[in-house]
Amino acid sequence: MVMSFQIPAYFTAIFIITRLLSMIKISSKPFDVHHKDIKSLDIAAKLSVDPSAVEAASRDFGHIVKAIPQAVLHPSTPQDIAALIKLSYYNSVPFGIAAKGHGHSIRGQAMANNGVVIDMKSMKKPPNGTGIRVSTEGLYADVGGEQLWIDVLNKTLEHGLAPVSWTDYLYLTVGGTLSNAGISGQTFRHGPQISNVLELDVITGKADFMTCSPKKNSELFYAVLGGLGQFGIITRARIPLQPAPKRVKWVRVLYNDFSAFTRDQELLISRNGRKDKYALDYLEGSLLMDQGSPDNWRSSFFPHLDHPKIISLITKHRIIYSLEVVKHYDDQTKTTVDKEMKQILQGLSYMSGFMFQKDVGYEEFLNRVRSGELKLESQGLWEVPHPWLNLFIPKSRISDFNNGVFRGIVLERNITTGPVLVYPMNRQKWDERMSAVIPDEEIFYTVGFLHSSGFDDWEAFEDQNKDIMKFCKEAGVMVKQYLPHYSTKDEWVHHFGSKWKIFQQRKHQFDPRMLLSPGQRIFNNI
Repeated sequence: MVMSFQIPAYFTAIFIITRLLSMIKISSKPFDVHHKDIKSLDIAAKLSVDPSAVEAASRDFGHIVKAIPQAVLHPSTPQDIAALIKLSYYNSVPFGIAAKGHGHSIRGQAMANNGVVIDMKSMKKPPNGTGIRVSTEGLYADVGGEQLWIDVLNKTLEHGLAPVSWTDYLYLTVGGTLSNAGISGQTFRHGPQISNVLELDVITGKADFMTCSPKKNSELFYAVLGGLGQFGIITRARIPLQPAPKRVKWVRVLYNDFSAFTRDQELLISRNGRKDKYALDYLEGSLLMDQGSPDNWRSSFFPHLDHPKIISLITKHRIIYSLEVVKHYDDQTKTTVDKEMKQILQGLSYMSGFMFQKDVGYEEFLNRVRSGELKLESQGLWEVPHPWLNLFIPKSRISDFNNGVFRGIVLERNITTGPVLVYPMNRQKWDERMSAVIPDEEIFYTVGFLHSSGFDDWEAFEDQNKDIMKFCKEAGVMVKQYLPHYSTKDEWVHHFGSKWKIFQQRKHQFDPRMLLSPGQRIFNNI
């Protein structure tokens, strides 16, 4: 709730900004700001110090880290965001600023301890922000950074169009996923979401409002994509669209042999041309372990009548590897999709008798995680700690990772509660000029430990995560974290590797006072 006072708006502005600055222990004189643009004071009525707003901005989906800001900004326009940044930039001691969308970060990345959190959802209300504007002639959508991908999907489908690259969970903001990478089972073919952007509007750490693309302000464009919010706040993204399919053929097959599982995955992603009709549209792998039901909150797929034989298989082998693939179709291809899917799967080495199929609508498939979320939410099991660990593993070491981590650490501890994903990607689908960091090899795997826990036992999962990272270090596995979290500068330097120098240069160029995204703790190791 935005605070209000029964005094003229001009004095309200001075009062709240003075209070904010004094609480952050910087100048208590509002006109010590070097610029005297009265427009910067217009945001005062949109700054909230209401305890409920501050509390909401102090936590995230991870429920592990808590960082309390001094205030929350509820912007109506991108100009409000620029005014806040300008206010901090020109002060003798600037305060940290973090943009928060859906708050799906897990380690406080969207927090600003003693600073200001920008509630990006405030711009979602019409007529604020960019909204979602579809160009059927240009085949793109101009989308506000605050918009959720589920809303982008619904709006574009009204025109028979859709983006091609997604995340597994669609209730994330466009600006949030583009600040990381945005990955899912389409990444092997279409690249991450950051590889599917035509243009951006960005407000930098100097309060500059810039439109950028591969040809215009390109340095900022490549910096922001995968830049962890360090260089600017995305207020608009132009996303390319293609004709949307109607339905999908959805297949899962099971393996008890990890080598066969990875060999088949790598074969399937080698067919990755965007116009190749024998290429899959989605591929992900996962682990099935002794957790009762073979289904989980992320996806309920297997027929209930087949659960006993799958559980028996898991009991026998302890780990079963599940390969999940999808082929899109529409009215023109519905007569050939079964033949194409059969040809794609021909010769694979999955276990006989363990193929399972579904035929569902395109939107239902993309939004498959939502039903699991709602179920957990109704049981009070969604707003709990999520000590997740997401990694990129070079292909050459994935077998070592299986032996040392999946069949070593994970089975030994036997505490896994939640999906464990493992599937490959093609490096050629990523753009090296962007800030996102991936392994050097042409094929690498993403591994996601998507744990949920109680508030009293999340540290056990955290200890397991530390053991996994320790194993990788001692075994010489050149792992990279996705959605990275480190506590020291040396760790960040090692993470970025050869990109560290340019990452640092871009920070000095676009956010020289280091205002933005302090919760990442890259340049603000406190």
